[in-house]
Amino acid sequence: MTKPLYKFGASACLGLALLSSCSQREKADLLVYNANVYTVNSQFGKAQAFAVKDGKIMEVGTSEALREKYSAQEEVDANGKPVYPGLIDAHAHFYGYAVNQREADLVGTKSFAEVVQRLQAHRKEHPGAAWLSGRGWDQNDWSTKQFPTKDTLDRLFPDVPVIIERVDGHASLANQKALDLAGITTGNTQVQGGKVEVINGKLTGILIDRASELVYAKMPSPSVAELTQALKEAEQDLFSVGLTTVVDAGLPKEAVDLIDSLQQKGELKVRVYAMLSPSLENKSHYFKNGPYTTDRLNVRSFKVYGDGALGSRGACLLHPYADRPLETGFLLQTVQEYKDLAAELYQHNFQMNTHAIGDSANRLILQIYGNLLQGKNDRRWRIEHAQVVNPADVPLFGKFSILPSVQPTHATSDMYWAGERLGTDRVKHAYAFKALLQQNNMIPLGSDFPVEHINPLYGFHAAIARQDAKNYPAGGFQMENALTREEALKGTTIWAAYANFEEKQKGSIEAGKVADFVILDQDIMTIPPQAIRNVKVLSTYLSGEKVFGKP
Repeated sequence: MTKPLYKFGASACLGLALLSSCSQREKADLLVYNANVYTVNSQFGKAQAFAVKDGKIMEVGTSEALREKYSAQEEVDANGKPVYPGLIDAHAHFYGYAVNQREADLVGTKSFAEVVQRLQAHRKEHPGAAWLSGRGWDQNDWSTKQFPTKDTLDRLFPDVPVIIERVDGHASLANQKALDLAGITTGNTQVQGGKVEVINGKLTGILIDRASELVYAKMPSPSVAELTQALKEAEQDLFSVGLTTVVDAGLPKEAVDLIDSLQQKGELKVRVYAMLSPSLENKSHYFKNGPYTTDRLNVRSFKVYGDGALGSRGACLLHPYADRPLETGFLLQTVQEYKDLAAELYQHNFQMNTHAIGDSANRLILQIYGNLLQGKNDRRWRIEHAQVVNPADVPLFGKFSILPSVQPTHATSDMYWAGERLGTDRVKHAYAFKALLQQNNMIPLGSDFPVEHINPLYGFHAAIARQDAKNYPAGGFQMENALTREEALKGTTIWAAYANFEEKQKGSIEAGKVADFVILDQDIMTIPPQAIRNVKVLSTYLSGEKVFGKP
């Protein structure tokens, strides 16, 4: 009998030891292991596992060590898949993207006739809508690369106001009904920072930059319920492509307040870095009360428009357009207004983020910034897009610690026609991401969606390969300004976080930071460039909570 009793005693002791060991392990909410983790820490190190508690990362290390140290309520076996910090879009229009879901989608149309067909189909789906609107057309994608006119819209939709926005948001086409409601006439409508196109004494319906606002001001606003539903649906689109933080460029106070209220109620989870539009209401409220920050919302910057877009020839250039020798584009405000606004933002300690496309606009904004910043600083003022920068002005980014916030897919969308606008010499100074990166040793990356596609991996591909979805051109577009994969990943994680003053909270998988991360089905750091746009998001986590992916 002694032998069986001995065996029983030993087994019981072993069981007690295991229980004791279990009870001594630290508690965690989530443990991710067997992963190929790109931490994006200062050494750009890799790991196998990390533990999460109360929405933050506790420790990063090997699978063996962390599984032995932590007892987690939930464990995720990543099966060797790559894990990255939650992706950040450094410049987008989340609120606008959500609202635009109610409009006709005109992206990718190959002719104005196709635009009209989509408008007719959208009208059939929404016959009672007070207005017919759409977004996304680009005449540069058509065989006839000229702005369309309103004639067809007048004939097909004589009794409903129609306005359709160009893909870059800097030009629109309106029918006569919409023009009448806005009070736009051939001789009397002058717009600071905009243009009403008139040819042979007649309105064409084309409205450049701020001229479009005259029509949009007459459109009825969606209800709070409609906006709430649209934001929730748009958020799911973000999570499905691995985005956990989005920088929303240019919001009114009511939009910020709605996003905040939905986040506070748990109805909206995505993190938002909100750039305010410089309206009197926004300045009055935020200058008095200062920046506003919660766990999910950060409001400490203003978005300013310097000029228009290159595609609609609204970008302000130092020398005339190569294809319009009498035009140089224009600023959207007076030089003094930019100077005054910059001084206000500096005084009240808000970040200034200015849209500047043309080399003239970039030079002006760099000089205005420099006069206030006076050398190296930690204000982190940004120039959004920085598309065409004269080589003599590039060093000013480094001299005054100004961050160029760029969108890699702009280069691969515009490359087909940018040379026509700029000429063979000046186009070499466009989309110069590498040269801009070298000024401050960082460059935050975004998409500008819905101007470009919402998927940040498209931008990653465009940044490293300088090719579009068709892998055109062979060898890449102006490859001297391509980024490395490490730079591209940093641009959409830690550098984007830095540009938001958030590098201590997010942007890498490190102890103490929020547990925002994404698991992909392939490793974008090693697979062939042409395969990157086909990579799928398996799971997206925000504060350790799965917000996208299979249960």
